[in-house]
Amino acid sequence: LWSGEEQGLIGSAQYVRAHYGYVDSLGQHFTSDHAKLAAYFNVDNGGGAIRGIYAEGNEGVVPVFNEWLAPLRDLGASIVTLAPTTGTDHQSFDRVGLPGFQFVQDELDYNSATHHTNADVYERLVPKDMIQNAVIVASFAFNAANRSDKLPRKAVTVGGRGRNH
Repeated sequence: LWSGEEQGLIGSAQYVRAHYGYVDSLGQHFTSDHAKLAAYFNVDNGGGAIRGIYAEGNEGVVPVFNEWLAPLRDLGASIVTLAPTTGTDHQSFDRVGLPGFQFVQDELDYNSATHHTNADVYERLVPKDMIQNAVIVASFAFNAANRSDKLPRKAVTVGGRGRNH
């Protein structure tokens, strides 16, 4: 566990650097654990139900994630978007070529009334959404951990941006 997400992802960035390595202008400096990580999944875009997942520009994971979401469509989760999203700890993993992803969520009133206010409390959670989210995250973690091959990874660019474009 780490902190510092709101201060520029410093906690997850230091965790990734210590355990998986880093990329700088001189190249890639990865630990042996870099190749072993199955995936990092993050839930941090509001308090509502998961509707899908951001593929972070990783075209190779799109068919995999569509397959994993197929049995979960009746829960309302069907979106697999190539689009990236920002501001969550998955970026620290993505920047070094690790498969790091953020789920697409219903924001509810998160950005307009809850985020970083005294209303951002446990009592405002919607129990049925939290149950649905737990099922989806557990399913993705299970599938990633039990997959015969690692999830496709994006090429890492010098400078550590973790993007192919």
